[in-house]
Amino acid sequence: MFAPIQKILDLPNDSVKKTLAVAVALCLVCSVLVSGAAVVLKPMQDQNKALDKKKNILEIAGLMEEGKSIDELFSQIEPRVIDMTTGEYVTDVDPVTYDQRKASNDPKQNIQLKKENDIAGIKRRAKYTSVYLVKDGEKIKSIILPVHGYGLWSTLYGFLALKNDAKTVVGLGFYEHAETPGLGGEVDNPEWRKKWIGKQVYNDSGEVMIQVIKGSVNSGTPDAEYKVDGLSGATLTSRGVENMLHYWLGKQGYDKYLENIRKEGAK
Repeated sequence: MFAPIQKILDLPNDSVKKTLAVAVALCLVCSVLVSGAAVVLKPMQDQNKALDKKKNILEIAGLMEEGKSIDELFSQIEPRVIDMTTGEYVTDVDPVTYDQRKASNDPKQNIQLKKENDIAGIKRRAKYTSVYLVKDGEKIKSIILPVHGYGLWSTLYGFLALKNDAKTVVGLGFYEHAETPGLGGEVDNPEWRKKWIGKQVYNDSGEVMIQVIKGSVNSGTPDAEYKVDGLSGATLTSRGVENMLHYWLGKQGYDKYLENIRKEGAK
């Protein structure tokens, strides 16, 4: 068994055959080590990914507190899955393990969007979508909705949090994107994110009104309650954020679900 190996080892160090054999052996050993590490570390990576997702949801909802663990804070949030066609909750899908991004790439679990309807530039949408309810006992305090859409260079993935009136913004933030640092990347700027708090996404007729304008919103801006300052030097990213919200809050998105929330609140 070791004779072929010994034969190679006996070759001169400047032998091409010996050099290639050592290189191949080294590659094989490294591949085994990397593959083994990936398998061993995967549970830890999955756990960290889930923890990071919870942290992002808590931050958007304004629920982060010093001295408390993420899991402790997340206990006040109830994950649910909804059918985007009906806006009703789905009971036969585990909301904890459901992977919306994976489902959106599965032809059996997604729908292809017509170009005229795809203002967010996402091409396809999962039939079922995750939502996260911040609850006080049985009462819903706020709703966190996953949103994504194309900016200038990338698809932005984030969460939109609304009060239980299903139209007042609690927070908006993105956890993944590749927009230009200092320009479109300012979607991460805490000061810009604060400007969304308290804004109205629908008017009294149920029309999506939220708008990212060029320039700044001030006391003299008409319909200021529906408008947010644009990102300086990042017109296309600003437009992408607006298009994304109009899509997800519209008829193709969470419209039916949020209407159901408002009806339940009225009762």
